[in-house]
Amino acid sequence: MSNDLSAAVDWERHRAFLAVIDTGSLSAAARALGAAQPTVRRRIEDLEAQLGVALFTRSPSGLTPTSVGTALARHARAMASAAAALARAASAEAEAAAGVVRITASEVVGMEVLPPILAALRQDHPGLIFELALTNRNEDLLRREADIAVRMVRPTQEALVARRVGVITLGMHAHKRVLDAWGRPATLDEARRLPLIGYETDTAGVRTVRAMGLGLKPEDFAFRSDNDLAQLAAIRAGLGLGICQVGLALRDPMLERVLADSFAYDLETFVVAHEDLKDVRRVRLVFDALVEGLTAYARSTNTV
Repeated sequence: MSNDLSAAVDWERHRAFLAVIDTGSLSAAARALGAAQPTVRRRIEDLEAQLGVALFTRSPSGLTPTSVGTALARHARAMASAAAALARAASAEAEAAAGVVRITASEVVGMEVLPPILAALRQDHPGLIFELALTNRNEDLLRREADIAVRMVRPTQEALVARRVGVITLGMHAHKRVLDAWGRPATLDEARRLPLIGYETDTAGVRTVRAMGLGLKPEDFAFRSDNDLAQLAAIRAGLGLGICQVGLALRDPMLERVLADSFAYDLETFVVAHEDLKDVRRVRLVFDALVEGLTAYARSTNTV
């Protein structure tokens, strides 16, 4: 077997390993990889034999990574990120307005704000291909998990290029139907009397609201979800009073902001990329488009 073929086989083993880590079972990993379950099992067994360690413990409920498996998963993810970055770099010449650009953003920004910006950009440059990772964790640009990130915290690493696009404001909103039925609160204490939309667990969001004077616990919410998109959908549906980005609420004439003078939370927002990618044309095009589009969006959140 050639060295190139050996490397390819080893990578397939690592892909199977990561798929089982992420899904918890051979069958789910097989579906994710588009492979047969016996193939995934064989790749895991081959990798364990190659390394001389057990990567998982087996039980009727599925596969649980051993301590060694958990430690090795970090290295396997680094390999996966490097392989994906290599594929993106090879997708087009550096000076071409074409190829793959991977973007990471929060779920709300990625679903609600970025698609129109990217659609307009692709009209001018149809050779661009976008990968969008929706996650509320900061993917590592230094390890090339993404080419561009939209972040709500200022990056501190010197190897990153960041442009501040402004402040995205969060406010309290409800459907007009809810406010007509329950009244429009004039104070935070009055707001507590309305059906509230919030978090299922004691997350950072709950702690932020509590620090702003609305002393709430998860059990105080009539609709609970730790997913920001689900909360936004609940506000739009009229399930109660909740917190969302002002710019998104402005798009729906049936949503009304309350307590604008006493409750606002500002998220400083940045578009970030690795400095090594600043001269790659496809990355630069997307970076500039996101800066322009998000700057306009941030301004809209401060119009009321």
